[in-house]
Amino acid sequence: MNARLLMSGIRNNHTQGSVGAFLQESILPGSELAVVSAYFTIYAYAALRRQLDVIARMNFLFGEPRFINSLDPDKTEKKHFVIDDAGLRLSNVLQQRQIARDCAAWIREKVAIRSVRKANLLHGKMYHVRHHGVTKAILGSSNFTTHGLGLSEANNNIELNLVVDSDRDRQDLLAWFNDLWNDRTLVADVKQEVLDYLARVYANYDPEFIYYKTLFHIFERYLDESGRVEFDLGRSTLFDSEIWRALFDFQKDGVKGAINKILTYNGCVLADSVGLGKTYSALA
Repeated sequence: MNARLLMSGIRNNHTQGSVGAFLQESILPGSELAVVSAYFTIYAYAALRRQLDVIARMNFLFGEPRFINSLDPDKTEKKHFVIDDAGLRLSNVLQQRQIARDCAAWIREKVAIRSVRKANLLHGKMYHVRHHGVTKAILGSSNFTTHGLGLSEANNNIELNLVVDSDRDRQDLLAWFNDLWNDRTLVADVKQEVLDYLARVYANYDPEFIYYKTLFHIFERYLDESGRVEFDLGRSTLFDSEIWRALFDFQKDGVKGAINKILTYNGCVLADSVGLGKTYSALA
């Protein structure tokens, strides 16, 4: 690294250092952290656990109340903490349960977690470290993920972050954070929600539950679409027709699926086996 880069306060996870390396150098035993990020992943914790396990405490503020997941079509909020990072090696994925368990234990002991209540309100990302009166800080675009911090083996994000080298500015940043943190009209405590989610990640599940959950995720979109089609059909005369009343339940499900596909793709192939009533389904 040349002298110009060494003197620069930019950390972009690419050609001018990484936020992860900044944190590894800055976090010492007994440090107190204040963090603002839209994302939190257990793998970012795992990459920094040598430093994070020995801190005094961390206040973590989610900048998005939806925890990364977008709203569903009916505007029902699905709170979902992202615990995975795209592009992880299989060995890391296989360790997910143990990492989630360790992360949960760390959170219980050392971390307070709050979230802003309103979406698209808080966009900044910040990492503030205080150790025996000495402070360090960096702010910019990096979220608390391995890719965002530049700690992944490949495909790290190119970010734009700046090390704050002014004592006054670091003090102002912490004051700004504390003002948000303590304003209960803007933020809410979500620590238990995070712990509940992590508990589901590392829990032991029966094979039957995993089988049904797999089926649900495979057909979740179809089930949502089928429900919407049924609502629309309920406003038509189809359910009052003789042909509809002549159908078995499995045929009615097939008809609803076929109508949905016709509406979506302008066509559908009905390919039931012989004797399952394709003619009646097609008439419906």
